[in-house]
Amino acid sequence: MKTSHRFWLLVLVGVLIWIATDLYIPREHSIRQFDPNSVARIETAMWRSYYSQSPFKLYRQLAGGLRNQFNAPYWRSYGLAFQASRAAFVFKEGASRADYEKAIPLLEDYYSDIQQLSKEKFDVKKVARLELEWWIIHREREKYSYDDLAKALAQTAGALYGVSPDKFADYSSLRAQAMRQCDEAQKRGMIKEADWQRIEQQLHWAWQGLARAVS
Repeated sequence: MKTSHRFWLLVLVGVLIWIATDLYIPREHSIRQFDPNSVARIETAMWRSYYSQSPFKLYRQLAGGLRNQFNAPYWRSYGLAFQASRAAFVFKEGASRADYEKAIPLLEDYYSDIQQLSKEKFDVKKVARLELEWWIIHREREKYSYDDLAKALAQTAGALYGVSPDKFADYSSLRAQAMRQCDEAQKRGMIKEADWQRIEQQLHWAWQGLARAVS
């Protein structure tokens, strides 16, 4: 075997071992430990990709966000991103609560895998249902207020981190406000750069508030 062939064979074997280790070796990390500024920056980038209709870019950013927020291993982060994307797609295609609830099994699978990465334990079914609830509240804005959205975000965070929802008042109100700014700018026809800067600042404050609540 030529030296060059042997080199590339070793590279291939190394990559396969890396992927297998990444996907199958158990790992646990405290989901309370994360860089809130990185999470805020990635979430803003994801929103921008969503509104510019860049699905592949959004998918890559979602995987990056999972690595930053939950310390997901590299290859596993893409599997988690795929699960989250499937749930979001099912939800997006829905037109009623019964339709939306078809996303619950997918969200349960997603949070079950997050649970496997976490030192902290949480009720997977409860977190999945609360996650879906704030999706519904945000989508059906004619029925609910942004205060309702903030409460739902706080309840979801409380169930995920095992902390009273009251502790997440800053996080939830600021993140809901960022969503409101995004929605209102979109309603005007275009989200300008100045809008994105304000939204990103709100998200920085929001995720910093969550980090304080779980520290």
